[in-house]
Amino acid sequence: MSVAAIDQGTTSTRVLVAEPGGGAAIRHAVRHAQFHPKPGWVEHDPEELLANIRACLEAAGPIAALGLANQGESCLAWDAKTLQPLSPVIVWQDNRTTPELLRLKAQGAEAETLARAGLPLDAYFSAGKLAWILQNLPEAREARRANRLCLGTTDAFFLHRLTGHFATDVTTASRTSLMNLETRQWDDTLCALFGVPRDCLPAIRDTVGPFGEINQTPLTASMVDQQAALYGHGCRRAGDAKITFGTGAFALAVTGAEIIRAPQQGLLPTIAWAQNGQTVFALDGGVYDAGAAIEWAERLGILHSLDELADFAAPPAITRGLVFVPALSGLACPHWDRAGAALWLGMDAGTTRQDLLQALLEGIALRTAEVISAMHAKIPLHGQISVDGGLTRSPYFLRVLASALGRELAVPEFDELTAFGCAALASPTPLQRPGTTRAIAPSLPASGWHERFSAAISRAKGWRQGSG
Repeated sequence: MSVAAIDQGTTSTRVLVAEPGGGAAIRHAVRHAQFHPKPGWVEHDPEELLANIRACLEAAGPIAALGLANQGESCLAWDAKTLQPLSPVIVWQDNRTTPELLRLKAQGAEAETLARAGLPLDAYFSAGKLAWILQNLPEAREARRANRLCLGTTDAFFLHRLTGHFATDVTTASRTSLMNLETRQWDDTLCALFGVPRDCLPAIRDTVGPFGEINQTPLTASMVDQQAALYGHGCRRAGDAKITFGTGAFALAVTGAEIIRAPQQGLLPTIAWAQNGQTVFALDGGVYDAGAAIEWAERLGILHSLDELADFAAPPAITRGLVFVPALSGLACPHWDRAGAALWLGMDAGTTRQDLLQALLEGIALRTAEVISAMHAKIPLHGQISVDGGLTRSPYFLRVLASALGRELAVPEFDELTAFGCAALASPTPLQRPGTTRAIAPSLPASGWHERFSAAISRAKGWRQGSG
């Protein structure tokens, strides 16, 4: 029988069904609302997400096994008895916890999180969000007093409601800042540092294994979406890397059995997947705003149609002195500067709407190149880098990205690789990824690009703190 995977992402929920003969396709997809109650806050309705998952499950039809891919760092609180949410989902993009994390950093606490979790003190990760819920929501505090509080990432909530298992997987736990990367267990020191009660957290399991049943269908894999995409790209050897361009741009490289720590480069050691008691590690680097920057341009009225991003008649904007830094949510790897701000530099009276769009695409590509450069310095990456996601539908973006990286891109024809990777891990038998893969070689002279972009990044850093 077929195998299905639910990809519950930042903007939508979708289900892919993979057939034993090699076919795979999305059966159903539905978007959900984004809530921004205050500047920098990003929330989802957990019941809406759950309803969308159920709709996807219904659309999948009869299946032999199921996998679940989740957003990663997004998290919430719920009641252990009623299983009702006690908070909204606080999304990975949310930065409400930045002041508290800066306070902890000033006290020297980042050395502890880097040593134990492998992660810097940043609002991106779940620990600060879970602490904020407990500190600020009376319902959560009351549930804690009554020994009925559950705290966790979205996958744990979905699994609890759908299968009755209060569990998460090791890839997701590795994104919380609460799991010790060496022991793969919740860390007492980290839980105490953030003020998150360990007994309120779910059990940590391997990525592949029994997570219970939904309508008598076994759920056999659960993991972070970016790790699922890494598997879907076919990355297995140390040095294999992929970049997924969704809401953000996320690069992962397999490091095998080795944990590679690179705090100076702003890279994050993480777990790629775990099965049969064997753990595969990866190195992670992210850009907060990729597709999010495109959607922002649409809201502003700068972008009228996605077709406008396919190509441009003019030479690259950066060679003409126009640069865009895509830091709408701050700067992630390798800078980790939440006070960094998005900006255009080099505009004049002759700058057109098309110029701004061209610079926007180039800025995303150049930010991604910063991440890959830092990654390659720690682990030699193999020649091709596999890419997927909405932005890879733009030929211009692919040409700029390949040229900025100075290496060939592999672009799979089949681009639902997050869901496919999750389905492949959930499947009791090997799955064949459909479609072919094309190569995009560097074709634009990139001389001076990185120097000019680096200068723009320097201007963007700390801007919201008045130091720009």
